[in-house]
Parts: sequence; C-alpha cells; structure tokens
Amino acid sequence: MTEVVAGVRGVGDLINAIATAASDQREGLSEISVAVNRLDQMTQQNAALVEQCAAAAGSLKDQAMRLTEIVGAFQLTDPHAGM
Repeated sequence: MTEVVAGVRGVGDLINAIATAASDQREGLSEISVAVNRLDQMTQQNAALVEQCAAAAGSLKDQAMRLTEIVGAFQLTDPHAGM
C-alpha cells in the first residue's frame, strides 16, 4: 500500500511538473508572438518609408532635370578668348 501511495504521489509530482512546463512554454510563446507582431509593424513602417523615399527621389530627379534645362539656357563666354 505504501508503494501505491508513493507511486500516486510521484505521478502527481510529474503532472505538476508538466503543468509548470506547459505554463512556461505558453508564456514564452506569448512573448514570441508579441515580438513577431512588433517586427511586422516595423516592417510595414519601413516599407512605407521606402515608398516615401522613392517618391521623394523621383521628385528630386525631376527637379534636377528641370534645373539642368534652365541652367543650360545660359551661355558663358570665356573672358580670355579674345586675347
């Protein structure tokens, strides 16, 4: 009878250990889920910033081309050319 009681206690201890490990795993997975969600948000923000930078770069390119056209209308003469 003593052996049966000891065996039941041992099984109870194992069940408690399993429950504790499962709880720890649940907490770990919850933290991983939060971290993955944060990474997803950052990735989406970075993608939006990349799109904004691309649009700004395109606008700057257009402005530079226009400025080149405007400056190209000026003609400079060499002041030493007649000497």
